[in-house]
Amino acid sequence: MPRVFVQGSPAGHYPRHAPEAGRGAVRRITETGEEVLHKPCRDVTEFGPGLAALIDDMFRTMYVAEGAGLAANQVGVGLRLFVYDCPDDDGVRHVGHVVNPVLEPAPPGRPLLDDTEGCLSVPGATMSVPRPQRAVVRGQDRTGHPLVIEGTGYFARCLAHETDHTHGVVCLDRLSKREKRDALRQTAARRDEVLSRRAVRATRLS
Repeated sequence: MPRVFVQGSPAGHYPRHAPEAGRGAVRRITETGEEVLHKPCRDVTEFGPGLAALIDDMFRTMYVAEGAGLAANQVGVGLRLFVYDCPDDDGVRHVGHVVNPVLEPAPPGRPLLDDTEGCLSVPGATMSVPRPQRAVVRGQDRTGHPLVIEGTGYFARCLAHETDHTHGVVCLDRLSKREKRDALRQTAARRDEVLSRRAVRATRLS
């Protein structure tokens, strides 16, 4: 079994950070409550240097924030796009980006799994969110070519979480009122520490 999949295809040796990050710049990560995070994103219609540069910036920003995925509206751009560098439950690494993602509906009757996840736009909080055990996302790459990305376990959770962002849905929206209050309390207590750690990593990666 290959240990790394890039854009859904098996790869041999792959660097610690995706090469895109070396070309990118760190952008500010938006936080829950900001309008761009809470409304559906626009389809990407132009596939060119501007999109490629955005993807580069998103990879670098994701690594600085120690994330497994990052959507464009999390850096203030309301386009349907996300990047990821995420392991599945078998330790297989998945790296890539998806433009205009569409998450296939889970088969009827298949139970959702509650497990812990966080969100870079809810800094410092962890919460239990029901997600499918397997996810299939269809979309395009940065050149407009179609692609299909499949994942299980934690990577499936990442695919569902990031596709949610493109619809203006954050993980807090999938919680009860009590759970949401608890997550926001966690953020209030830990936000400064998280942002300080990101600043340190930004310096180290520069």
